[in-house]
Amino acid sequence: MTRRWQTLASAETPEGRLELRRRGESELVITIGGRVLMNGAAHRSEAALAELACRPVAGLPRPRVLIGGLGMGYTLRAALAVLPRRASVTVAEIEPVIVEWCRGPLAEAAGKAVDDPRVAIEIGDVAAAIARAAAGGGGFDAILLDLYEGPRTAAHGRDDPLYGRAALARVRAALNPRGVFAVWSEEPDAAFEARLSAAGFTWERRRPGGGGPRHTLYLAGAAAARANRATSAATSPANRASAAIPQANRATSAVLRRTSREGRGRPARRRPRRGPT
Repeated sequence: MTRRWQTLASAETPEGRLELRRRGESELVITIGGRVLMNGAAHRSEAALAELACRPVAGLPRPRVLIGGLGMGYTLRAALAVLPRRASVTVAEIEPVIVEWCRGPLAEAAGKAVDDPRVAIEIGDVAAAIARAAAGGGGFDAILLDLYEGPRTAAHGRDDPLYGRAALARVRAALNPRGVFAVWSEEPDAAFEARLSAAGFTWERRRPGGGGPRHTLYLAGAAAARANRATSAATSPANRASAAIPQANRATSAVLRRTSREGRGRPARRRPRRGPT
């Protein structure tokens, strides 16, 4: 007999009713407007995003990291596992109730990541945090965007506040030299890739996981883009990406092999579907 989902907590948002549901002792999902937003049983791509972005900066004395989107806390937990004790991680989350849940019913699942002394939670839009850093001349060694759907041309055009042309210029200005920009996306987006290149980033696209939905991760380097401008026209985007972040390649290849073996990323979130019953 299939067990029914129990609603642990809920809140109204402009996009619909946000609910935290549990089935059995440990199966957790977050839904919005009846659609599955996050599934606690499938978070390989979040872990890969955090490790790919944070390993290249983990050797710095005091790396500073910005994460856009808290979700169930899995991206944050994976980042903290990689980063040193002197790191500082700012998490920008627009929904205060998500933070409450990560300190309450989700605390054990996320390893109590939000209470780590390296973490500062900022309630608000990550675009605002990026803009402040850009205006101040930089400051972050890595910026991760792990947000609903990610870049998608049909919904997020060239003027989008997170993935548009001006937004990517702000990201570049908010990064320290040799900083890393990592983006979770439901699927590849050629227009976003073109904007990354136009903004002076060199990048690589990865699709960790095996079988089922395989989501897309973009890993971009800003400082390397400046160094490689003279040769960028003569190389393909994939080759430019490989040249852009040589320090990341060795550290991340094992991560990607492992996530490929272990299974799929999070469930597809763009296509509306009925929530669990």
